[in-house]
Amino acid sequence: MNPPPSTPSSTVPDEDAHWHTTIDSPIGPLGLVATDEGLRAVSWRGDETSVKLPDDMVEDPDHPILRQAAHELNEYFDGDRTSFDVPLDLRGTPFQEAAWRALGDIPYGSTRSYGEQAALVGRPKAVRAIGQANGRNPVPIVLPCHRVIGADGSLTGFGGGLDLKTQLLQHEGAL
Repeated sequence: MNPPPSTPSSTVPDEDAHWHTTIDSPIGPLGLVATDEGLRAVSWRGDETSVKLPDDMVEDPDHPILRQAAHELNEYFDGDRTSFDVPLDLRGTPFQEAAWRALGDIPYGSTRSYGEQAALVGRPKAVRAIGQANGRNPVPIVLPCHRVIGADGSLTGFGGGLDLKTQLLQHEGAL
């Protein structure tokens, strides 16, 4: 008989165990996924995420990372938080991870162009690659890809849709 899948109460921890929960927000349900290392994914309205996740995730809204992420997201939507402290478990190419981390440097209520973000990661000509990396951002809102706009100020390319991008930017006072 095979042992049961790893759960938070297992005596032998699974180094890549994933926990998940769904929270309500003003923009609809948000799916949260975490490992013991950090927040791994945020998904919109029950949509799938760009992150490849295991099928045997354990639902546990009380996992400490998920609890912290939910608390910080609630503070963000209440207008009491402008940046996030929850640890992250990012998994991508070195370029993707640099692009994602650069998102965290865009101040609340501000925007940057894809070109400005590319320059921040030391690859000023990699504007399209930045757009592709942002499209695979595993933790939107926490790493605010909604703050990246076209060079002409247009709202472009957002996984949650342009209406949601507009809503988030209005929430932050950037529009």
